[in-house]
Amino acid sequence: MIIGVGIDVVDVERFAAVLQRAPRLRVRLFTEAERDLPVRSLAARFAAKEAVAKALGAPVGLRWTDVTVRREEDGRPRLEVAGTVATRAAELGADTFHVSLSHDAGIASAVVIAERRTP
Repeated sequence: MIIGVGIDVVDVERFAAVLQRAPRLRVRLFTEAERDLPVRSLAARFAAKEAVAKALGAPVGLRWTDVTVRREEDGRPRLEVAGTVATRAAELGADTFHVSLSHDAGIASAVVIAERRTP
């Protein structure tokens, strides 16, 4: 059963400028595993984190670093949730996340589906 769907888009150039002006934002938004990625990958991961929040109803208090976007061996993205995000997902009964990332023509985008697979 689908619990929620979220989508987000990020202008990569604008996002790069924000990170340049506020370098500490990398630490606030991204986990250690994500921080050193190229800016277009960071923009796509930020879009995924926003999409996760939307799929979970955009509650106040979710921490950006409680979502990590990992890359499977075959290149597919996978979400790992912890802390505030895992708690909210459990409250809603979401036990599985599906994510799709894209970056093209200066835009990074992400779609996230939160699903309950277990009865």
